[in-house]
Amino acid sequence: MSRGGLGHSWVFGIAVLAAAGASLGTAHAQGTLDAQYNVTLGGIQFGKGTWRIDVRDDQFTAAISGATTGLLQLFARGKGTSAVRGTVSNGQLQGVTYVSSIETDKKYDEVRMLMTGNGVKDFQAEPPSAPNPMRVPITDAHRRGVSDPITAALIRVPGTGDVFSPEVCQRKLAIFDGRMRYDLRFAYKRLEKVRSEKGYQGTVVVCAVYFVPLAGHVPERAAIKYLTELRDTEVALAPVAGTRLMVPYRASLPTPFGMGVLQATQFTSIARLPSPITGSVKTQ
Repeated sequence: MSRGGLGHSWVFGIAVLAAAGASLGTAHAQGTLDAQYNVTLGGIQFGKGTWRIDVRDDQFTAAISGATTGLLQLFARGKGTSAVRGTVSNGQLQGVTYVSSIETDKKYDEVRMLMTGNGVKDFQAEPPSAPNPMRVPITDAHRRGVSDPITAALIRVPGTGDVFSPEVCQRKLAIFDGRMRYDLRFAYKRLEKVRSEKGYQGTVVVCAVYFVPLAGHVPERAAIKYLTELRDTEVALAPVAGTRLMVPYRASLPTPFGMGVLQATQFTSIARLPSPITGSVKTQ
C-alpha cells in the first residue's frame, strides 16, 4: 500500500471510502458531530479513531485521529491525525487548509495542502514519494476541481426532501490527498437500521464504493490492482443533525487478511439554530 491514498485510511480509522463535494442545504444549517470508531480486521480489533465536525454559518472544521490497538501493537505501532479548516459561502463548504500526518515505528509521513475554490493551490508531502518511472505523474489539471479527503467526506443531500434516498449514492467523487489523485464512484445498495452504543439510532444509506486511481500511483503495484478490482467495498452514511450532510457511520473493505470494518460506537450530533432575536447560535 502506498504512503498516501487508501493507505492512510485504515491507520486513521476513517477510510477514504466516503467522500463528496459538500455543501449545506440552507445558509443557516449548522451542527456538530462527535464520533468514535472501532476498526477490525477479520473480526479482530486493531484500531480506534475519533472524528469531530463543527459546521457553522460561515466556517467549518473537521478533525480525525486514530491509533493502532490490541494485538497489532505487538507487531507495529501507528497513530495518525488529519484536519481541515474551511469556509461556508452560499451554503458551499470549501476546504482552505488541510494537514495529515502518520507516525509508525519505522516512518513518518506528512501532507499539507492549501486550497481554493478551483482546487489545490499548493501542497507538500514529506518525505516525497519515491521516484519510480512507472508512476503516473500528477499534473496541474489533476489538482483542479478536487476536494481534500476530509471535506470530501461530508456528503451533501440536495433539496429539502428525505435524506434517506438512493440519490445520496448517485455521485462520483474527485479527491486529491497530496500524493494521489483518484475518484470514488458510489452506487446505491440498500437502507439499514443501526443502533450506536451512544448517540445515533436510526436509518443509514448503504452505498457501494469503487476506487479509480488517476495519478500519483504506480499502476502495476499489487495493492493498486487489488483496490481497483474490488467490487465488495461499501459505506453506510448517517446524518449530521441540523444539516443536510451525511458522513460515514460504517465502512467495510475486503482484504487478503479478512474483512476490514470501520464501525461507529458513538455517533452524537447536535443541531445549532440561529437565535430569532440576535442571530447568535444556540445549541439544541
